[in-house]
Formats: sequence, C-alpha cells, structure tokens
Amino acid sequence: MSPTVHALRNEIRVSVGRFEREVSSSFTKEALAAICDGVDADVDAGGRPSKPAMRTAIRTAVDGLDGGSEGSGDSFRKADLQAIAEELRNDDGQ
Repeated sequence: MSPTVHALRNEIRVSVGRFEREVSSSFTKEALAAICDGVDADVDAGGRPSKPAMRTAIRTAVDGLDGGSEGSGDSFRKADLQAIAEELRNDDGQ
C-alpha cells in the first residue's frame, strides 16, 4: 500500500529537519524554505520568496517534476510529494 499524502508530507518534513504534524496540512513557508535547501532549489533565500515561487523552484530542482508548467506554483500533488521524498531519500543515502 502506498503512503498517504499526510505520511509523505511528514516524511519530507522530517528529512529537512522540520517536525511532524498530527493533522494533515500543507507546508508552511518555513518548511518550503527547508525543502528548497534540501533539494538545492534555486530560490532567493535572502529575500521573502512566496510559497508559489518556492514550490516552482522545488519542482525545477527535483527530477521528474516540471517547474515551468502552468500551475507549477500550486500545492503539491501526491506524485510530486513522492518524487520530492525520493529525492531527499537519495540525498541522505549519498
């Protein structure tokens, strides 16, 4: 059985040094910034990038995700979360 969206989000949060959440919720700006760092996404960390800008940068940085597509600033879908979690797993194993 594949993991739930909630489980994937929590796996990603833990992988980038954030805390797990009891209830299913989208990523905060702080969590998105940590994910950007974790996947080496090209985003202006010195400024205050928007959530859509950080999601787009993450999609561009992760193999298999299209950061340039329309709607790329929208919330992550389950397939996106699976690809991000896999990218972070691969980075931890190297």
